[in-house]
Amino acid sequence: MTTTTLAVLVPLLPFLGAVAGLLLGRTAPGFARPLAVLPTLTSLVLAALVAARQGGGPAVDSATELTPTGSVPIELALHIDGFAALVAVLVGLVASCVQIYSTGYLRDDPRYPSYAALVSLFTSAMLLVVYSGDLMVLLVGWEVMGICSYFLVGHYWETPEARAASLKAFLVTKLGDVPFLIGLFALATDAGSFRITRILSTVAGGGLDHPTVIALLLLAGVAGKSAQFPLHTWLPDAMAGPTPVSALIHAATMVAAGVYFIARLLPVFEASQAAMVVMAVMAAVTMAGSALAALAQDDIKRVLAYSTIGQLGYMTGALAVGDRGAAVFHLLSHGAFKALLFLAAGVIIHAAGTNSLAAMSRMGHLRDRVPDAYWTMTVALLALAAIPPFSGFFSKEAVLGVAEHVVTGHTEHAPAAAGWIVLVAGLLTAVLTAAYAARLWLLAFRGRGAEAPDHGRQPLTMTVVLWVLAVPSLALGGFAFRLLPDWFDGRDLGPTLTTSVLGTGLALAGGIVTYAAWRHTAARAARFPLGAVAAHPEGDAARVEAEAIASHEPAYGDIAQAPDPADPGRLLLGPLHRHAAAGFHLDAVYAALFVRPVQAGASLVRFLDREVVETYVRGAGALPRWLGAAVRRTQTGNVQTYVSALLAGTVVLAVAVVLVATGA
Repeated sequence: MTTTTLAVLVPLLPFLGAVAGLLLGRTAPGFARPLAVLPTLTSLVLAALVAARQGGGPAVDSATELTPTGSVPIELALHIDGFAALVAVLVGLVASCVQIYSTGYLRDDPRYPSYAALVSLFTSAMLLVVYSGDLMVLLVGWEVMGICSYFLVGHYWETPEARAASLKAFLVTKLGDVPFLIGLFALATDAGSFRITRILSTVAGGGLDHPTVIALLLLAGVAGKSAQFPLHTWLPDAMAGPTPVSALIHAATMVAAGVYFIARLLPVFEASQAAMVVMAVMAAVTMAGSALAALAQDDIKRVLAYSTIGQLGYMTGALAVGDRGAAVFHLLSHGAFKALLFLAAGVIIHAAGTNSLAAMSRMGHLRDRVPDAYWTMTVALLALAAIPPFSGFFSKEAVLGVAEHVVTGHTEHAPAAAGWIVLVAGLLTAVLTAAYAARLWLLAFRGRGAEAPDHGRQPLTMTVVLWVLAVPSLALGGFAFRLLPDWFDGRDLGPTLTTSVLGTGLALAGGIVTYAAWRHTAARAARFPLGAVAAHPEGDAARVEAEAIASHEPAYGDIAQAPDPADPGRLLLGPLHRHAAAGFHLDAVYAALFVRPVQAGASLVRFLDREVVETYVRGAGALPRWLGAAVRRTQTGNVQTYVSALLAGTVVLAVAVVLVATGA
């Protein structure tokens, strides 16, 4: 079987599994789990075979014209280089883990068959994006992922949070997709083709007439899909969906698609210095802002959501300094440890028996309750914090290292301003990332919250997956930075001394300071326990603790259910905590700038429709009704009345004739 045939089967098998799952889910629910797991696992095996055959060598290209369109043809094309081959393996691995995990996590969910089918369709769409060599075919997968995310985020549609989150995710990403679509058409018009290889050839020959406009239009779509500032606000709210869906979206699909798209077409963006600087600024704001927000969140999944936004900022930063190898390297390592983080968080939530206990300040006594989640999440958090020798250290240092090369003038692929922006923001984010990772670990596993009921040991399908993902989270980076250059552009991805020392030192400092702040707040909380806060509200220290609790959630009927006040995030952020917890009020800004004006405009249109247009329509019909009523009154059925009217009419006509004749 040829490599092209194998590559076609990789996205096709999950698609067929999705179709079969949707058709048989109601009539034969027993087939739902095999149809979810087996096609995805087979797709993973085939993707690994494609990667082994491609082997980092020349790209595999194949195309057939899909339909005649005139001057710009649309082709069903494959373009599989080292980037595509490895990203497809990541997608298959994470999707397979999510499907296996979901068989335990959602084993009692009556809507599991439709959920599993949508996950398979989601996977197929992402694989289509990864392998596609034509931008219009890529756009199909791009949009299918958008609608799948809408349905999956809204899986628990009974809750208003899930309904609102799914609608917000759909609308915000569509807001970015409009300029994205315009940019695709502009790019194809300049290049004369939607084929990626022909577009890159046109760029290499300087054939783009409007590189800055095209790059900025495409960047808007990427910002929406990959949750980059300012279109990132949908991703934290998307945590209302099932936790395995969060793992899939954050680790290998949806948000990864935007970064991968830029990596595919990086020469288009490099053709515009202005676009590279804009990308660097977007990445810097995204990195630092999301890390501050993560340090203030209480819900464990929202912490991980803001973490994803920040790590995607690192990838965008690597692209902004012209190195797609470092960006995709971090994409691969992040996919492994972020999937592990979400699935371990799912084990914690599943152990508690309810999503309402996802608040870290209410967690307690979990280390011994969920040992698999404890150890694997510790590995993943160390990788997230970029502590050597975990995978996140090598991939994050690759990003910082290439930014340093731009700053020192060792490469001319990006302006020096972009290098400085990415380097400074990346180092600042390294401190904050280690801080919120340490805070999550301390509150989740060493917290003082109320102990949740013990729901017994977690299903084996959930815990085994954690250990599978722990392997690449621990070991991927150590050898990947030596092997990946052969698969990518040949550039060195090894850590440099300067950024390694700075990055690791700052990460350790962030973790140590957070631990010290936690010890301080824990000791203070021990002096004024929650019961004392309720019993002695007049004391200054007790009043401070009571205000902290009240600002966290409005009220608690039972003080035993109140959150643990030993939160180092409050101490570290100080007055900034309230704003960071609210995402720096960006949703409120959007509501004031866009939502309320649109609602006001809709109210005005409704008023004009009801009070003006409908009044005119009612008035236009009133005159015929009045005339009809007047005529109807003359139809009395009395012959004497009719004869009298006839006589009167005759007299009037006679008088009129006489007057006319006399006048003549």
